[in-house]
Amino acid sequence: MTAEPTPVSPVPPVPAAPEVFNNRIFAIKTTSKQERTVADNILKAIETKATDIKVTSIIVPNELQGYVLVETPEQRNRIEQLVEMIAHARAVAKGQTTLAEVGHFLIPKPVVSGIDEGTIVELIAGPFKGEKAVVKRVDSAKEEITVELYESVVPIPITVRGDNVRVVEKISDR
Repeated sequence: MTAEPTPVSPVPPVPAAPEVFNNRIFAIKTTSKQERTVADNILKAIETKATDIKVTSIIVPNELQGYVLVETPEQRNRIEQLVEMIAHARAVAKGQTTLAEVGHFLIPKPVVSGIDEGTIVELIAGPFKGEKAVVKRVDSAKEEITVELYESVVPIPITVRGDNVRVVEKISDR
């Protein structure tokens, strides 16, 4: 008696490779203080179908003045065509960048970053607007700082939001 061969189950198909990030990120040089306008104009051109250029995202980082970052699957020459039709857009910076290089712009910084104890600040909102104060405590979790008015006879601690002050003089400046 001969043994029959056991049926072999078919090999499952190999799953497709995950989609690779193949977009490019270009830096568009803008007129000074017009970064937001350029980003809005690019968005408007896309929404009104004034251009057929595909743009995945537009980034306007505060730390990168004079530039707008555009993520796109398009080639450089297509982005240069877009720049020609956008007001206040000057040129495309040479080369391209990666998501890893611009990723830190996508993480919001706490409002109180750069403010330390002993820093002199000016209150820009609230009942003490225009008064100078010395920072006594910084609460990064709540994004609040406790200050004492600079020229006050009696030191009274006041807790304000970090975005309600403007740094006048840092500790290291003295």
